[in-house]
Amino acid sequence: MTKTGIIIISHVYEIAKGIDRLLQEVASDVDIKVIGGLSETEIGTSFDSILEVIDKHPSDNLLAFYDLGSAKMNLDMVKELSDKSITIYDVPIVEGAYTAAALLQAGVTQEAVEQQLKELHINK
Repeated sequence: MTKTGIIIISHVYEIAKGIDRLLQEVASDVDIKVIGGLSETEIGTSFDSILEVIDKHPSDNLLAFYDLGSAKMNLDMVKELSDKSITIYDVPIVEGAYTAAALLQAGVTQEAVEQQLKELHINK
């Protein structure tokens, strides 16, 4: 059975770290990695940073959440190059990641997670 993990990409370091802190409260057994900003002080996203974190992620099946369009663009490019299974969700980053993390912690299937996330879908 492939273990499913979570990846979160935000343009701001503090946002990514804050979401990680929140998710650790409900999903301490889920492998969650976050990328925030180009650095701790510079806003943006980086293809290279996203690729590195995904390559080093211990899970081969990843649920990806992002805040803004260029983060999704970089995720899409990384997904094309990665051997990992990456599902990118167009949902509010906090609510979507929280829902997925809590459900994975409870041991539900990815299909059940996806069913719940459909209700949160937005056009980003």
